[in-house]
Amino acid sequence: MTTDSRFIPYDHLATLVVVADQHGTVIFANAAFEDVMEVPRRMVQGTAVIDLFIEKVFFKNAFKAAGKKEFAAFRFDTNVRLYAKDDVAVHVILVPLDKSNDILIELLPLDKQNKIDKEERTLDQAQANKELIRNLAHEIKNPLGGIRGAAQLLEMEMDSKDLSEYTQVIIREADRLQALVDRLLAPHRKPHTAAPVNIHEVCERVRSLILAEFPKGLEVERDYDTSIPEFMGDLEQLIQAVLNLVHNAAQALKDLISLGSGKIILRSRIARQVTFGKQMNRLALELHVIDNGPGIPESIKDRLFYPLVSGRDGGSGLGLNLAQTFIQQHAGVIECVSEAGKTDFMILIPLP
Repeated sequence: MTTDSRFIPYDHLATLVVVADQHGTVIFANAAFEDVMEVPRRMVQGTAVIDLFIEKVFFKNAFKAAGKKEFAAFRFDTNVRLYAKDDVAVHVILVPLDKSNDILIELLPLDKQNKIDKEERTLDQAQANKELIRNLAHEIKNPLGGIRGAAQLLEMEMDSKDLSEYTQVIIREADRLQALVDRLLAPHRKPHTAAPVNIHEVCERVRSLILAEFPKGLEVERDYDTSIPEFMGDLEQLIQAVLNLVHNAAQALKDLISLGSGKIILRSRIARQVTFGKQMNRLALELHVIDNGPGIPESIKDRLFYPLVSGRDGGSGLGLNLAQTFIQQHAGVIECVSEAGKTDFMILIPLP
């Protein structure tokens, strides 16, 4: 059965799309539907769309109303049966198509909807953090310069060296705060420059740096898919992002490193049919940084990528935030799954 040219754009959507004619017969199923169902779309075309649904009476009434164009779009949650698979909870959208009597049926698995919502919240939070940091930096930098300058002038006027110790404290602390502000602003100052990048070159650079810092007690295992193609990216930003994740893992492993049993795995894979926001990409880079440490405290899991949030004493709380910022500038995202004995930071970046 030849695909109607009208429906070809639906193959670029991340959600499952089925188009049925006015009689309820499937005339099109998109690539996402085919991938999730794990069944060729030609086997779906020509079948009754109602057979997908558990609550057949409810769907039948909704489909009938859609055929009469009683609404622009009708939404409801239900379960579908994915052939040999278990039932799956989905959000269903029925849309009557304007220039025909066909009905577009969009199926969005509820766990995927939750993932999209979470990514949108993460992007909104990142933008809010960016504006907050810029405004806060502006408010801090000017007074800091005045405080430091006043301390220097005061030190020049004092005869007692003992008292100058206090002015030195003021100067050092002003410099420390200035350095902190500069680090907060760093990812927003340097423009993003794109050139062909090999992700394994990034990994090898990071591996060399971390082993130089922790020459004993830490194993950094390579598990690469060498078929991953080059992609357009900022090499320095990617090195810094991966280094921050690996360094964060090494810090969490300090006790195990002292015992000689610290381990970090750098694993690269090709991921297929990955959703970034509401856009589906057929291919994506999937880079894991996995450690065998104690895991991330429950108290900070939901705030892990916020600036100035740290799970260890003495941490600045900037490493993960900067890593997420750099990956977002590559249209990607960092996700984390953590439990005692295993923490997995996964970088996802769309590939062409």
